[in-house]
Amino acid sequence: MSTASLAPSPLGTEALDEAGHCSPDVVRATLMDLTVSNTLLGGSRAAAFGLDRVLEATALPHPLTLLDLGAGSGDVATYLVRHAARRGIALVPVALDRHREATRRCRRARQAAVVADLSRLPLGPRSVDLVLASQLLHHFSRDAAAEIVRAMDRLARVGVIVADLRRHALAMAGFWTAAHLLGFHPVTRHDGVLSVRRGFSPGELDTVLAAADVSARVVKRPGYRLVAAWNTTHAHR
Repeated sequence: MSTASLAPSPLGTEALDEAGHCSPDVVRATLMDLTVSNTLLGGSRAAAFGLDRVLEATALPHPLTLLDLGAGSGDVATYLVRHAARRGIALVPVALDRHREATRRCRRARQAAVVADLSRLPLGPRSVDLVLASQLLHHFSRDAAAEIVRAMDRLARVGVIVADLRRHALAMAGFWTAAHLLGFHPVTRHDGVLSVRRGFSPGELDTVLAAADVSARVVKRPGYRLVAAWNTTHAHR
């Protein structure tokens, strides 16, 4: 992928959109808030729903490597490791994020982690078993999101999980209220509402997948989440 192809969403700018443009204190506070949000507001459970769809689709090698793109603190991958373990499946997470503070937090969570940009992924085709994009695609233009999905599909030997935000006025109001009640940092409150504005309708995420030449069903999940998951052996048109 070229850097030019990964244009950001045209709907404003979030603090974590650009590495180096946000103070370390704000990055840390935002990542801590996102961990709480993923736990309480449905982000981790949405990703687990997608993981279950992939795990049911095929005979599996064991253990499975999981590449977490835009991993943040690695909390979603940690949740998935525990979720898979209850099914008797071992996941080995590998975190990728452009923010050094994020990768430091992932390493403290005992995850392998690499600082890298999505436009320069340091991995080749079919180099990992599973690829996860949790609340990542909405940061990019629709064309760039399709390019990322296409790259995820190339990387994964077994399957891909996309879990993102469903755009809705109630979701924006609900996040704003919850963020105040939970004492989130002002930057998190602002960026969370903007994230929902940047989110997808089910049809829009369908269009992104189609542009990446992937056929997968988009499912609504609690917490105004959308999930699409597919097995890379069987999902192509």
